[in-house]
Amino acid sequence: MAARLSEDSRNNVLLVEEGPDDQNLFIRMNGGYFRMMGSERTRTYHAEPCAHVAGRPIQIMQAKTLGGGHSINAMLYVRGQREDYDGWAAAGCDGWSFDEVLPYFRKAEGNRRFAGPLHGNDGPLVVSDNPHRDALSEAFVKAAQETRDDDGNLFGYNDDFNGERQHGFGYYQITSQRGERGSSARTYLKAAQHRSNLTVQTSARVSRVVIEGARATGIVVRRGGKEQVIRARREVILCAGTLVTPKLLMLSGIGPAAHLREHGIEPQVDLPGVGENFQDHLVAPVDGKLKAPISLLGQDKGLNALRHGLEWSLFRSGILSSCLVEAGGFMDLDGDGRPEVQIHTLAMASTAWGKLADGEPSHGYSVAPCCLTSHSRGQIRLRSRDPEDAPLINANFLSDPRDVRNLMNGVRVARRFLRAPSLARFVDGELMPGRAVGDDDASLEAYVRGHAQNAFHPVGTCAMGTGPEAVVDPQLRVRGIDGLRIADASVMPVIVRGNTTAPTVMIAERAAAFIREAQQVR
Repeated sequence: MAARLSEDSRNNVLLVEEGPDDQNLFIRMNGGYFRMMGSERTRTYHAEPCAHVAGRPIQIMQAKTLGGGHSINAMLYVRGQREDYDGWAAAGCDGWSFDEVLPYFRKAEGNRRFAGPLHGNDGPLVVSDNPHRDALSEAFVKAAQETRDDDGNLFGYNDDFNGERQHGFGYYQITSQRGERGSSARTYLKAAQHRSNLTVQTSARVSRVVIEGARATGIVVRRGGKEQVIRARREVILCAGTLVTPKLLMLSGIGPAAHLREHGIEPQVDLPGVGENFQDHLVAPVDGKLKAPISLLGQDKGLNALRHGLEWSLFRSGILSSCLVEAGGFMDLDGDGRPEVQIHTLAMASTAWGKLADGEPSHGYSVAPCCLTSHSRGQIRLRSRDPEDAPLINANFLSDPRDVRNLMNGVRVARRFLRAPSLARFVDGELMPGRAVGDDDASLEAYVRGHAQNAFHPVGTCAMGTGPEAVVDPQLRVRGIDGLRIADASVMPVIVRGNTTAPTVMIAERAAAFIREAQQVR
């Protein structure tokens, strides 16, 4: 947003970031992002314990640095399905069908291998193949093609998950160039940083939006222990993410009036949809026990760490040039023509990043099914009126049986992948779910509810639309308030069936275009 808006020299743009800058070696190197988890550049929230996930307080991590989640994620470039966006348009989000958003995906994309009508080649986001391929990744891609679905059909190979079809298995493309992370901060923002009309403030937490009359006129920022009001002559654009954007709106008096009054906040706009419609993807661990110690376990210690660090520093190659989640794919298991399960693979045991839920770390290979549907809906609420307090997250994960069924079916197929000939060469049985968990419905449901974890794709809490629950209109303007927009994943009315970075960048591109169009009208 800041980069695009500052392209017009008539605009003065201020970018405010709660965390520090992104000048960190482990952000820069593709495979270093595990070191950022739990660091000063992330904040870990916990959803309230819920019976649908066996009473567990599932963690939800959010970035706290320039570039946001794009500075600490696995960089997978996945747009989702055509039907995702056509569904948004059919539900009242005029202008958001796939054919209408495709030009903005292409504008952002600088693909180094694919061209044609579905890809861009000149955009700021460099999209490329992983420069490193693990032997286990190659074995998985072959194993997937050796595995049959419930109808007896072999799963196919897919060279481009953003092409004509999403189905199949292969290698993910990532937002990286020459072994280095290509986040929105390291691409868009870096190209704009020399502009005199762009100011970036880091380590500055926004407490609320200033509302005067029915217009957003600025923000209240705390930095260095001092609070100040910064005025906006044109617009305030919130990009704080699915957890914090609705929190900021409610702290500013925009949200469900009764809830705001409970916390002593005078409502400026009674907007009941703020904080509603929370959605996220869940992942269930499926891990194979490796016959040889060839996983990522221990690769960040001692001589291994030194060797990998030198290889990356000198040649931008090796494990640290990899996004680590190198291979995967998409499968339609209910026959409706749309994949509802995605596989992320990782040369490490379990999606808890090497720490098994029921034992010590072990050399393993994770073939983790991710439920792409989120029929389950949750809610974000204020814990208090103190801006320092985390929001109250009632995620309601797996409350809808359709999500449970999809994840159970994903576990079944992931187990078959581990037994396929190409992976069986490396794998000696399961670490998770393990022999004690059968393939029957009761066993798998208990396993899924007891072990599903968050995929860190939260969306939906300030949903776009035209109905009474919509928070923003199709131009991303907050209803009932002038001069205030939202440009982050919280505006997605329904979660896309894929990773959420590329769609979020597209949303920001569209928001910048809407603002430019409005300025031209003036």
